[in-house]
Amino acid sequence: MLIRDKKCSWLLLSSMLFWGQYAQAQLCTGSLGDPIVSINFGAGTGRGAALGSSVTAYTYSSSGELGEGVYTIANTTSGLKGNAWHVTKDHTGNTNGYMMVVNSAKLASEGIFYTKTVIGLCPGTTYEFSAWLINIMNPSAGTDQYHPNVTFRINTTTGTELGTYSTGSIVQSSSATWHQYGFYFTTGTSSEVVITILNIAPSAMPGNDIALDDIAFRACGPSVATEFVGGGTSKEVCDGTIATFTLSANVSSGYNNPAYQWQVSKDNGSTWQDILGATSTYYSGTLTAVAVYLYRLAVASGTNILSANCRIVSNAVSYTIHTNPAITATDNSPTCYGDTLKLYVTGDNTSTFTWTGPNNFSSAVQNPVINGLIAANNGNYIVKVKTSAGCTNTDTLLVDVDGSPTVDAGNSSAICEGNSVTLNGVGSGSSFLWSPAETLSNALIATPVATPADTTIYTLTVSNGQCSSKDTVIINVWKKPIANAGTDKYMIEGTSVTLNGSVTVANGTYNWEPEYNITESASLTPVVAPAFDTTYTFFVSSSNGCGTTSDQVRVKVYKKISIPNTFSPNNDGINDTWSILQLNTYTSASISVFNRWGQIVFRSTGYTNAWDGRYNGKLLPVGTYYYIIDLKTSIPLHYTGWIALLR
Repeated sequence: MLIRDKKCSWLLLSSMLFWGQYAQAQLCTGSLGDPIVSINFGAGTGRGAALGSSVTAYTYSSSGELGEGVYTIANTTSGLKGNAWHVTKDHTGNTNGYMMVVNSAKLASEGIFYTKTVIGLCPGTTYEFSAWLINIMNPSAGTDQYHPNVTFRINTTTGTELGTYSTGSIVQSSSATWHQYGFYFTTGTSSEVVITILNIAPSAMPGNDIALDDIAFRACGPSVATEFVGGGTSKEVCDGTIATFTLSANVSSGYNNPAYQWQVSKDNGSTWQDILGATSTYYSGTLTAVAVYLYRLAVASGTNILSANCRIVSNAVSYTIHTNPAITATDNSPTCYGDTLKLYVTGDNTSTFTWTGPNNFSSAVQNPVINGLIAANNGNYIVKVKTSAGCTNTDTLLVDVDGSPTVDAGNSSAICEGNSVTLNGVGSGSSFLWSPAETLSNALIATPVATPADTTIYTLTVSNGQCSSKDTVIINVWKKPIANAGTDKYMIEGTSVTLNGSVTVANGTYNWEPEYNITESASLTPVVAPAFDTTYTFFVSSSNGCGTTSDQVRVKVYKKISIPNTFSPNNDGINDTWSILQLNTYTSASISVFNRWGQIVFRSTGYTNAWDGRYNGKLLPVGTYYYIIDLKTSIPLHYTGWIALLR
C-alpha cells in the first residue's frame, strides 16, 4: 500500500484499485499536468509505417483490406473492411491524423496487441494514463457478435504491476463514436513503465475489431484553481492602458510539501515559460504591450517542481491587451452642390461606428450616404470606431462641397456643308472642354471654330477645378444639293420617254432645260418627246442658299423606218428596188432576206445600197420572200415580215 497524506482526497486510498484487481474507470479528478507522453501514431497520407515487432505481434498491412490478426496505421478506415466497418478518421477528426486499426485475433498471450516502454516519468508521482478507443463494427453491415474488451496494464520494467484497468465490452454504435478510457497510477521508485494493451474478447468472427489513438500520460494531483483577485478568469483592456493585476490560486490538500511556479504563455498556450521568482499562490504583474497573456500555476511536491514531468497545472486565466483599431476615413470627393456624399471607414462587422458632422449630421452606419449636398454640408466629419473588445479610435475627414459653375454653350445655328461657324460658349469656371473635339479648331477654349460635316450636338463642360457644369448646342449642317438627271434614255421617233431626276436636299428647287417637248420642266419625272437627239440639263438649287448644281441626261431618238412589202425589179424605173426609208441611218443594222426554203438570198450590214432582187448577180424568180431586220440599237428594234417580188 502506498503511504499518502490522509487529506489527499483526489486519490483512492485502497491499494486494491491499483494492484491485482481490475478497477472501475477512474480518470483524474484533480488537476493534470501537461502531457509528457503522447502517442498519436503521427500523421500523413496513405498508410503509416509499421510499429515493429517489439510493439505488436500482429501482422502489418500496407495496403488493401485487413484480415484476421492484421493491423495497419491509417488516417481513415475507409477501404479496410468493405462496409463492415464504420468509416472514421482519428479521434481528433484530423484528415491526415493516423490511428492504429486492428482486426483482432488472439495471436499472443492474453490477447496483447500493443506494448511499449515509456520513459521520462518522475518517481513517486501519480499519473493519469488515458487512451481513445472505438468499436469500428458497423451495425448496418451485420451482427457484432463479439465486442472488444480491452485491458490496460502498467508495469515497471522489472514486472511489478502499478495499475490495471478494463473497459468491459465496448459495444458497437449506430455512428462512429470514439470514447476515452483511463486510470491513474503511482510510479513508486521507477521513472520507466511498460504499457500493455490487451483485447480479452474472443477472436472469433464476427466483431471484436477496434481502433486505438492518442495514448497519453499526465501528472495527476490535487485540484488547482486560479483567478484574478476580485474574481474572474479573464480580463481585457485596450492599448495604452497600464494593466496591473494580482492572481491567486486555491490548491487543495494532497502534497505534503507543495511547491509552486507561476507560468506565462504568449502563444495561446502552445508554450509556457516559468516566471522568475513567482513561487507562491499569489502573483502580481503589470502589462503594457499588446498581446494575449495566459497565466497558470504549476504545483508539485518539493523539488519535483523543477521538473515539468512532475507538475500538475491549474486552469489558465487570460489577460488580453487589444490593439486599438487602425482606421482610415475616406469619401468620394470632390463633391458639388446636389451631389451625393459617400463616407467610408475601415472596420469589421463586429465594430460599432459613430459619425458626426456639419449640419447636425450623425450616423451609426459604417459607410453613410448624404444626398443632395448643400453649402451647409461643408466641414469636418468625425468617425469613432469601437471594436467588440471596447477599443476605440477616431479619424477626421474634411469635406469640401463646392457650387457648380455657370455654363452656356450659345445658340444653335446652321451652316452650309463645307463652311465653318464660331461656337460662343461662356461660363464662370476656369477650364473649358468641348466634345466632340474632332471638328473643332481648339476644344479647350470657349469660342472654337467648328467645321462639322454633318449636323452635330456639341457639349461644353465648364469646370472650376472641383465641380463642373454642362450645356449643349446644335449646329445644323445643310447639305449642298446634288443633282442626278438619271441614265441616258432611248426612244423611237414619234414616241416619248420619262426622265428620272433625283436630288439630295428636301427643300431645294429644280427644273429641266430646254423647256420644249417636255410636259413639266419643274417635275422630277417629266415626259419628253423630242424629234431628234436632245440633251436635257437638270438644275437643282438649295433653298437655304447652299448653292446650285446640275446634271445632264441624253435622249437618243431613233428614226422610224418604213418597210414596203412589194417591189418589182423590171428596170422600168419604178419601184425597181426594195427601198426602206431611214434604214440607211442605222449603219450597224443587220438585214437578211430568205426564200421560202430558208436560204439566204440577201444579206447586208447597213443599207447603203437597196436590194434589187438579185442573188449572186442573177434575178430571182417572182415569189414571196422573208426578211429579218435588226437595227442594232440600245433598245431592241427587230423587224420581221414578208415581201413580194413582182415583175
